Amino acid sequence: MMAATPALNPEDVQRAAAALHTPDIDGWANRFELLSDGNRLRLLLCLHHAPDICVGDLAAALDMTGTAVSHALRLLRNQGWVSATRDGRSMRYRLTDDTVHELLHTIGATHYHNHTGAEEER
Repeated sequence: MMAATPALNPEDVQRAAAALHTPDIDGWANRFELLSDGNRLRLLLCLHHAPDICVGDLAAALDMTGTAVSHALRLLRNQGWVSATRDGRSMRYRLTDDTVHELLHTIGATHYHNHTGAEEER
């Protein structure tokens, strides 16, 4: 077992170590892991811009297979970022996590504007 590096300034060590008491570090690491995949990030951007879209339309927009989109959606649903509602025989998906919504805005995501110029609710 390796010995810990001796502290040059114990007060700096205490201040730095206090940051590790931030709530839910593992949860944030998981969020960043999900966001680190380009296809999932593109999928989230599509859901942000076009809520209530079905898997087939997402697959066409992303130039991915429906199976790949469904797999990514399953991961995002398990995390609670995306929800689905049944529309006849298909499912429609939307972004539901407010933190992810704000993160997408931070990287420049926009909302769809219809022809009258009114912004969608989300």
